[in-house]
Amino acid sequence: MITSDAIIWNAPNDPHPAREASQRSYSAVAKGDLAEWLTVYAEDALLEDPVGPSMFDEEGKGHRGHAGISAFWELAIAPIETFEFLITDSFANPGSNTCANIGSIKTSFADGSHTTTDLIMVYVINDDGRVASMKAFWEPNRTMASFTSA
Repeated sequence: MITSDAIIWNAPNDPHPAREASQRSYSAVAKGDLAEWLTVYAEDALLEDPVGPSMFDEEGKGHRGHAGISAFWELAIAPIETFEFLITDSFANPGSNTCANIGSIKTSFADGSHTTTDLIMVYVINDDGRVASMKAFWEPNRTMASFTSA
């Protein structure tokens, strides 16, 4: 369920609970709505963005629960002026609780500078349709190499 013009979905879009959860997540991020974003995630969810050690997670253990996910938001999402999502492929096997999306995210800052992150995002949902795990596979150095000044 995409509710933002900042998301271009050029991928299969068959109804699937994990795919729909991923779309709700992107929509909330694009709108800058932390409260809405948290409703997508289970209370004990694990978010790894990116997977492994990074500037957002020095130990590479991910962000656990709503408190950890909220702290990630403040560090990685809140400073961004706008997000533009381009999803080019999506894999969600019927009967599974998982979806993997391939695409890129352009993040623009208030001064007009921006970066683009090419990535694969894997969502696993629980029985309630909320995200239990989200793993984003991307390389910070590649993203930083895409930095474009205003």
